[in-house]
Amino acid sequence: MNPFPKLGERPLARRALTVALAAVGVLVFWSLGLPLPFLFGPMFACLIAALVGCPLKGLGQVGIGARTILGVAVGASITPTVVAQLPDMMASVALLPIYLALIAAIGVPYFRHVCGFDPVTSWYAAMPGGLQDMVIFGTEAGGDPRALSLVHATRVLIIVTVVPFILIQFFDASLSNPIGAPAADEPPVEMLLMVLAAIIGWKGGERLGLFGASILGPMILAGALSLSGFIHTRPPAEAILAAQFGIGIGIGVGYVGVTLYELRRDVLAGIVFVAILAGLAAVFTEIVVLLGLQGPFDAFLAFAPGGQAEMAVLAIIAGADLGYVVVHHLTRMMLVITLAPLFARVLKVRAARRARDEGNG
Repeated sequence: MNPFPKLGERPLARRALTVALAAVGVLVFWSLGLPLPFLFGPMFACLIAALVGCPLKGLGQVGIGARTILGVAVGASITPTVVAQLPDMMASVALLPIYLALIAAIGVPYFRHVCGFDPVTSWYAAMPGGLQDMVIFGTEAGGDPRALSLVHATRVLIIVTVVPFILIQFFDASLSNPIGAPAADEPPVEMLLMVLAAIIGWKGGERLGLFGASILGPMILAGALSLSGFIHTRPPAEAILAAQFGIGIGIGVGYVGVTLYELRRDVLAGIVFVAILAGLAAVFTEIVVLLGLQGPFDAFLAFAPGGQAEMAVLAIIAGADLGYVVVHHLTRMMLVITLAPLFARVLKVRAARRARDEGNG
C-alpha cells in the first residue's frame, strides 16, 4: 500500500520527499560513524524507501548536473605529470579489451540462457558500462529498459557498497583522504573556471551527442584548463559531497516501483552477475600485480566494474592514483560505448535470421 497516495502526480513534492529522506540517511550514517555518509546515507535511505513503495523521484537535471562536479574533479587531476605517465599505463590498459571480451563471453550466455533475456537485453545487461548509457543504448536497440535498469542499478549498488569495505579490510585504506579544500580556501578565479567547465562541457557535450556528456564534457574542458595551467586544484570539498549526495539518490531511486517478479528475476540476475564480474576483476588485478604493472590497491580500483562516476568518488576518497584509475575506467567506457551497439546489432540480426529460419522450417 502506498503511504503517500497524493504524491503520485506531484513531481515537485516527490522530489522534496526524496531529498528529505536522503538527508535523513546522511544524518543517520553520520551519527553512527559509518563510512561515506553523503554517498551511502542517501543511497540506502532511498533504496529502502523505494522498496517499501514510497513514490520517490530522481533529481532530474539537478542530479545529472551533480555528476559534472566529478567530471571537473577528474579533469583537474589530469596534470602534465599524469600525461607523462601514460606510456607506463599502456601495458595495463591493453588488458582491458581481453577483460571485456571475457565478460561478454560469460555474461551474454548467462543472461540469455540462464535468465531468459532476449539477445539484445542480454548483451547490454552484460556490458559493464554506465547505467544511463547502457539503458539508453539497449532501449534504442530493442532491449527491455526495465530489466537493464535494474540489472545495472544492482551492479552499481553492490560495487559501491562492497568496494569501500574491501579497501578497508584488505588494503588498510582509511577512506579519509581529503576530497578537496573548503570552498573558502579556493581561488575565486579557479572556482569560476571550474563552474564554466562544468556547464559548458556538459551542455556542449550533449549538443555534440557525447555519451556520458555530464562527466566527459566537463572532464575534457577541466583537463585542458589543468594542462594549460589555469587551474591547479579540484572542486571544493562541499561540491564533492554534493556530488556524492546526488549519486546516492540516483542509485536508490532506481528501484522505485520494483515488483516481486522483478526482484526474483532482474535483481537476482544482477546479484549473481556481480559475483561473476568480481571474480574476473580479481583475476585481472592479480595479473597486473604479478606483471609488476601497478600495485594491488590501484589495480583493484582500476578493474572494479563500477560506474565511472562512482569509481571516481571512491578513488578520490581512498587516495588512490586517480590518473591511473580514471584512465582505465575511461578506456573501458569508451570500448563499451563504441563496440556495444555494433555487437548488439549483430546479435539482433542473427536472432531474427534464426527465427525466420525456424519459421520456414
